[in-house]
Amino acid sequence: MRLADRLVAELIAAGLTVASAESLTGGLLAAELTAVPGASATVRGGVVSYASDMKSTVLGVDAELLAAVGPVDADIAAQMAKGAARVCSADVGLATTGVAGPDTQHGVAVGTVFISAADGRSGFTMTRELALVGDRDEIRASTVAAVLELAQDFLLVAGGNESEQ
Repeated sequence: MRLADRLVAELIAAGLTVASAESLTGGLLAAELTAVPGASATVRGGVVSYASDMKSTVLGVDAELLAAVGPVDADIAAQMAKGAARVCSADVGLATTGVAGPDTQHGVAVGTVFISAADGRSGFTMTRELALVGDRDEIRASTVAAVLELAQDFLLVAGGNESEQ
């Protein structure tokens, strides 16, 4: 069973909804989730916040933090995930931000990625830093797979609020 199929089934079984906030994946996460038959029972929507200002104006990411650390940061990813849950009125928000290449961005190496999952009610988050290798398409695909895995782990621990950040 594909990761997205498994996650959608788990979300439906738990009676939870999900939304995405994507930067480097540019909608690939939402596409992967909505490719699953029956996904409409759980997927609320998503935001592609490719431009940095979209992260603050649409998702509510702290503009001062964004200016200070740039868009590729653990706290930015966590705020994006919270923003996705809020904007889409979802139980779970998922976020991706990073550098897919081919060039570094603001001094951040290609393959540096942060993914996050957030509980839309409590604000509890789990965030992971990834150091991925490959070309642009491989980094983006690996990011989607990693955030789907993170979401499954998140569902296991979210009730206990055991932070992995």
